[in-house]
Amino acid sequence: MSAFKEGDPTTLGRLYGRSQGKPLRQKQQDLVDNLLPQIAVPEEGPVTAMSLFSEDCPLHFEIGFGGGEHLAYRADLLPNHGFIGAEPFVNGVAQALTHIDEQRLSNVRLHMGDALDVLQRIPDGALTMIYLLHPDPWPKNKHAKRRMMNDGPVQMFADKLKAGGELRFGTDHPIYLRHALMVMRRHTESFEWVTEGPSSWQERPSGWPETRYEHKARTVYGHEVWYFRFRRK
Repeated sequence: MSAFKEGDPTTLGRLYGRSQGKPLRQKQQDLVDNLLPQIAVPEEGPVTAMSLFSEDCPLHFEIGFGGGEHLAYRADLLPNHGFIGAEPFVNGVAQALTHIDEQRLSNVRLHMGDALDVLQRIPDGALTMIYLLHPDPWPKNKHAKRRMMNDGPVQMFADKLKAGGELRFGTDHPIYLRHALMVMRRHTESFEWVTEGPSSWQERPSGWPETRYEHKARTVYGHEVWYFRFRRK
């Protein structure tokens, strides 16, 4: 997950954490070698719907898509929208490529690396949706500035979303939950919390599928999961 340098929440920092786990299966490696180059976000230049999909369609961005279940579900649900997913973990990218290949999704582009490297190249006001689902909580106080829900990234989210666009945030980590809500309270000029009471953050909204990570958090570890929607003013 991306982070900002210690002591400066507005400056891009290095990528923290590991980038590979178990060795890939042969089919996964083939997808990384052959399919990923075809649908990878270009390394340079503005990132727009036109440059990625050759049409001016609504644009969605998922930060840290894990195994890609949510990204693939949303792309299949909205075939006339364009989706960008960023994930530094090659095993997650390989899983996402499997979904894209099997579901024949032509409206997805991937970046294997730091999400903020791509996000900063998207023109202001270009995004319809940003998804940040179960990001690394970095629970220790000394690592708090590595969290994606911090002032620098949240301001970038506000800049990139169009008016009426939406930031969706989900977590099962209570420390991160409190931290994220504290941060969002400092950005009420940019965002309004879409809520109608406790059910709004205790029940998964329509069109928001359960990911493998969320299912494990709930059923294996017994964690409560919270869901938040923030609309760009």
